[in-house]
Amino acid sequence: MATRKSGTTHGNTRSAVTRAATVPARHLSTRQSGAKRGIRARYPWKEEPNPYFEVRQSRIQGKGAFALRNIKKGTRLIEYVGQRITWRTADKRYDDETMGRHHTFLFTVDDRTVIDAAVNGNDARFLNHSCDGNCEAITDRKRIFLEARKSIKAGEELLYDYQYERSDDHTAADERTYACRCGSPKCRGSILAPKPAED
Repeated sequence: MATRKSGTTHGNTRSAVTRAATVPARHLSTRQSGAKRGIRARYPWKEEPNPYFEVRQSRIQGKGAFALRNIKKGTRLIEYVGQRITWRTADKRYDDETMGRHHTFLFTVDDRTVIDAAVNGNDARFLNHSCDGNCEAITDRKRIFLEARKSIKAGEELLYDYQYERSDDHTAADERTYACRCGSPKCRGSILAPKPAED
């Protein structure tokens, strides 16, 4: 089994199309050329390259994402995208028991859908795990976004808590497979979700 991280148009369409068709071409080109890009774009998190971070080698794991500028708490950084597949497909595609080392880019959307960022994904897949990350994953209408959960200084690595699904039959070997290397003082030793508190 693979382990995963835990439109209607309003108004008069006909008249809107007619009005758009009557705008001179020179006016359209002026509007397009004046569109703001990068950090000043209407939705900076959609821009390529991303204006908030760059991808480079990380001391934690492989490649990581590092802030290019100071980032305010609550800033939306990027959407986690990739191929949307069913859990069954994910389990067939990635079998933890036969993998020499756990390494996937799966993110659970709901009970039926998983995002596989290894297929058609973007740089969101390079944000590494930390048990006390400076970012967090937000679900918004079945889309996953990564946002700053605290103020971040330029140069800091962007990290969030993966909280991989934990099953009742996880063994000590599983804990070693999902060992955490974040180095945080609050590290719980695993990228799996925290164990439920015992009564």
